[in-house]
Amino acid sequence: MDVCVVAAELAPWSKTGGLGDVAGALPRALAARGHRVMTVSPRYNRAGDQAETGVRAAFHMFGGDHFVSYAVSGSDGSERDGVLNVFVDNPCFHRGGIYGDSHGAFGDNLFRYALLCRAAIHAATRFPVNGRRLGNDTVFHANDWHTALIPAYLGTYYRPHGRFTDSPVVLGLHNLGHQGTVSGDQFAGLDLPGRWWPTLDMNNRLNPLKAGIVSADALVAVSPTYAREIRSSGGFGLENLLEARGDRLVGVLNGIDDSWNPAADKHTAAPFDADDLSGKAVCKTALQRELGLPTHAHVPVLAAIARLDHQKGIDLLRAVTPWLMQSGCQLVVLGSGSPEHEQFLRDGERYWPQQFRGWVGFNEGLAHRIEAGADIYLMPSRFEPCGLNQMYSMRYGTPPVVHATGGLADTVQSVDPGTGTGTGWAFRSFDQAAFEQAIGWALLTWADFPAAWREIQRRGMTTDFSWDRSAGQYERVYAVTQRLRAS
Repeated sequence: MDVCVVAAELAPWSKTGGLGDVAGALPRALAARGHRVMTVSPRYNRAGDQAETGVRAAFHMFGGDHFVSYAVSGSDGSERDGVLNVFVDNPCFHRGGIYGDSHGAFGDNLFRYALLCRAAIHAATRFPVNGRRLGNDTVFHANDWHTALIPAYLGTYYRPHGRFTDSPVVLGLHNLGHQGTVSGDQFAGLDLPGRWWPTLDMNNRLNPLKAGIVSADALVAVSPTYAREIRSSGGFGLENLLEARGDRLVGVLNGIDDSWNPAADKHTAAPFDADDLSGKAVCKTALQRELGLPTHAHVPVLAAIARLDHQKGIDLLRAVTPWLMQSGCQLVVLGSGSPEHEQFLRDGERYWPQQFRGWVGFNEGLAHRIEAGADIYLMPSRFEPCGLNQMYSMRYGTPPVVHATGGLADTVQSVDPGTGTGTGWAFRSFDQAAFEQAIGWALLTWADFPAAWREIQRRGMTTDFSWDRSAGQYERVYAVTQRLRAS
């Protein structure tokens, strides 16, 4: 099967969240299963492992011809882990941020990502993968609003001329909170026929995500629960469309990258696994020492790694922090976001210098050490399409306390002492009392029932969150859409 994954982010070259992780990991898993896979993403920076191809193309949009050039990963332009990673280069991508800066989102993001869509389809016609060009039934896997115009451009510039006539488009839905909506007068700049306006129109504004939802051959949300939620209250205004397309909407849970492996993690103080957890105690002491916290094994270390914003429930974390401090816990928070929440991290260190550590920003190595060294992980997201940190924490023997929403509900099974099942604690009512109660159960189990705690750790660490599992489910979606497109 030939697959072209198009995304605004591609880890490790560009990433702000889960989209970059998926775009980086899923193609490798598909290639490992024998498929020919290309990724296409913007070239935000000129990394040393990207080779110029000499291929250029021009696309007429927004009142002029816009040129792009292409680079590929690997100094010799060959596949990396079986995947050909293609990067689209244009000055519009050379800015301080991916989507915006300290002043907000870039005003020309519609142009930037429409250009990516045009350039990505062209790349699929030009670059061979494993020695040959992608076929006429190539699956285009678009992601979020940034690449949701791929069906429109395929239908306008390629299929009428016999190219990619049997190619389905699968649209990945990672977060419906971002839809790319702009003024309707920007439609003329897209260089699409007028018949596409009703597909893009949402209350007289141009909504790229709506167009993708209406015109893609299949829609894949990043967890089964999120696929259900977005058909009702979690649809951000698109729920009726998603309900109408319910027969083409499925949920596939993301996997986690193999680099998150406590038995072979280059960032942590000691290795450990489900059969031998002794290294986790070493990692806890090392984390406390690194952060300047008292190195007490009998004091529980709770942790959160998150974007500091409304979605992630940081206000709820702030609300329970005084109670955690009064309970004698240590709390470590890593993240960046709203100035108000960043100040909470600074204030916490000042108010509770022996118990609280806040790191404003992001540090990949520290994130691994926090997951390895913490006892309990906190993830009170208001909504969470999939989430990765709860899976990282289970892999690292750090049982999570989560709000039962989206992918959190799909991945964390609440502990039931009576049946000896569960991998963490999930609270359903989004309020302080419910969060504190769930944390309380976790603390009680950690302190008073060490044998049960080890079993909870073992169950979480041995749960299959591999990308191979997810890739198998995507294969089935791709195959169905190919049959539908060919029929």
